[in-house]
Amino acid sequence: MTTQIPTRDDMPDLLADHPLPPGLPSEATLARLASAFLAALPDNPVVVSPSHVSPGSKGITQQLRGVPGDALSITQQQYVPSLSGVGTDIGHYYFINTPQPSKTGAWAGSGIHPPFDVNAVRRDFPILAERVHGRPLIWFDNAATTQKPQAVIDRLAHFYAHENSNIHRAAHELAARSTDAYESARSKVAHFLGAVAADTIVFVRGATEAINLVAQTFGRQNMGAGDEILVSHLEHHANIVPWQQLATEKGARLQVIPVDEDGQILLDACQRLLSNRTKLVAITQVSNALGTVTPVAKIIDMAHRVGARVLVDGAQAVSHMRIDVQLLDADFYVFSGHKVFAPTGIGVLYGKQELLDSMPPWQGGGNMIADVTFEKTLYHKAPTRFEAGTGNIADAVGLGAALDYLQRIGMENVAQYEHMLLLYATNALRSIPGLRLIGTAPEKASVLSFVLSGHRPEDIGAALNREGIAVRSGHHCAQPILRRFGVEATVRPSLAFYNTCEEVDTLAAVLRRLTRG
Repeated sequence: MTTQIPTRDDMPDLLADHPLPPGLPSEATLARLASAFLAALPDNPVVVSPSHVSPGSKGITQQLRGVPGDALSITQQQYVPSLSGVGTDIGHYYFINTPQPSKTGAWAGSGIHPPFDVNAVRRDFPILAERVHGRPLIWFDNAATTQKPQAVIDRLAHFYAHENSNIHRAAHELAARSTDAYESARSKVAHFLGAVAADTIVFVRGATEAINLVAQTFGRQNMGAGDEILVSHLEHHANIVPWQQLATEKGARLQVIPVDEDGQILLDACQRLLSNRTKLVAITQVSNALGTVTPVAKIIDMAHRVGARVLVDGAQAVSHMRIDVQLLDADFYVFSGHKVFAPTGIGVLYGKQELLDSMPPWQGGGNMIADVTFEKTLYHKAPTRFEAGTGNIADAVGLGAALDYLQRIGMENVAQYEHMLLLYATNALRSIPGLRLIGTAPEKASVLSFVLSGHRPEDIGAALNREGIAVRSGHHCAQPILRRFGVEATVRPSLAFYNTCEEVDTLAAVLRRLTRG
């Protein structure tokens, strides 16, 4: 049995047979998105035989606009356009994890969610109504921080108006409300990550603090002279510097997994670097500079085979895809709340329970102690032993509200929509003369890093700002990976599920004007 993937010539008939669902912004917008999708399809049919389908893999239903309902679908295996050049690759975007519709019409594995409507989503984010230099704000700096829905803003206001108190200490009513709200947020994070228990979740200020916590506790406890720490070329400075400091202190060695010309991890090289000297692998799940989605599950399995522990930096992943730390078998997983539509100053360290309980505290003070005398101190078990002093209670509650919001929309809906938007934006930027995309891995999340011939990245950023478009220009705290591609800085538009094709068109139009001087 074989399945023929449709070509461009087949598309009109398929579209006629599959009416598009309600909730789309406009026919014109959909037409532009469909054009980008059609442009990526092969001219000749691609035939998929069962031998091309990996055992246990599921067919993906790829929908225009990522909207649940009757829509164009490519079954058996999704046709995956290569971002480094249109080809005939057959693959499976593991991070999209699209559920299949059940017989009742509900979407299996994701709960029941309303049809995804980007205009309705945008109304949930008040800041998107702002104007900058007289232009509507276009927020393309989501890899730096995401905007906050009204639900999160309202939850923070409610906390300070009705629940504000320190936690775990007093017997009065507000202390009980505050403690309940804080610990409820911890449970929500555990559920969001697929963790087995709330006690595996430690609240910190952000992913950076979480990585430093692991370095200063697990790292100091388990690292010695001659041991090795393995990172990738893709890492943010926050997943390099703490390990350099630890290696210097302990006489250990930092090893680096290289990447190919598209910015993909070289798994063969990773395998060669792993040995019984490897004590820890610290790997990003999504590159903040390139958008590359790394094969973390494979790397975790490879590392565990040599007895190494693995920390996954999920700061750029949690807002784009469903995470399950049990399926990944990650030993540690970290992320920042402000990257996932929550407030700043709150982040998460997930750790396997037995690891957290075996690690020493890294800060001392109130809340993390069971008993104190002048001779000795007894500490609580995790997670409390790592949360000394008064924590960021309100923003932890805000993080819980942000995760509630995402769960209502459905992470599968988010992943589908953003993936199609990324394809559309990639097609739009590629059409601009002199523009070079940095990072063209086939599996990418919503980052488009580029340089433009004859223009400095900071000048492009300033020009876009005058048009109300917010992007990041610079080294993105990821200098090693940019230098791997021969540049010191790039312009980095980064997308979220509240961005639109119209906004991408505006970005492309401004860049074209720049190329014309």
